[in-house]
Amino acid sequence: MRERLIEGIAGRGPFFLLESGPPCFTPPMQPRLAAALVILLAALCPAVFAAGKADNKASVSVHMETESSDNPKMIFPQEVSGQTRYFRRVPEINTKDVISFSPFPSEAGGDFGVVFKLKDNAARRLSAVTAANQGRWLVTMINGRVVDGVIIDKQVDDGVVVAWKGLTLADIAVLDDSLPRIGEEGGKKKKNKEKE
Repeated sequence: MRERLIEGIAGRGPFFLLESGPPCFTPPMQPRLAAALVILLAALCPAVFAAGKADNKASVSVHMETESSDNPKMIFPQEVSGQTRYFRRVPEINTKDVISFSPFPSEAGGDFGVVFKLKDNAARRLSAVTAANQGRWLVTMINGRVVDGVIIDKQVDDGVVVAWKGLTLADIAVLDDSLPRIGEEGGKKKKNKEKE
């Protein structure tokens, strides 16, 4: 059947030869109409795919230091304390692991720090990772940029991650749109339902 189909298209014009019947003619479409349909479809596609999605979603991730000899596709370099260090692209903690947050003014002034309260399973993961990787760096990324890094000096078993500096008011506003503040965990969901 395939040979007859190709032969029908290539040799005889705009129709297909079917195995069990006469040729099926397809009328040619006007070029202007076809162009208008393509433009209309291209203009509507982004609106259809983005319908109902929030514009500004917060992105939180915590990445563990690794060796520079690891797979280059799985690590990224970052300057920390004047040295280039390498961190895993796959985060140890991400936005889905965070229950709530609380910003605070940083000690340096001019920017902010933040405390993230983690879900139970993420807290257990962080506890295991920090127990096994003492002496290594852990960096926090907010909305795609590294804001702070800390050296792991002991196991973190309280289920809290702290970025001591590097956040802006704009970062906090985006976090406020996505996550509740510590102490308001139950109330934030009600506010989101009221908006809908």
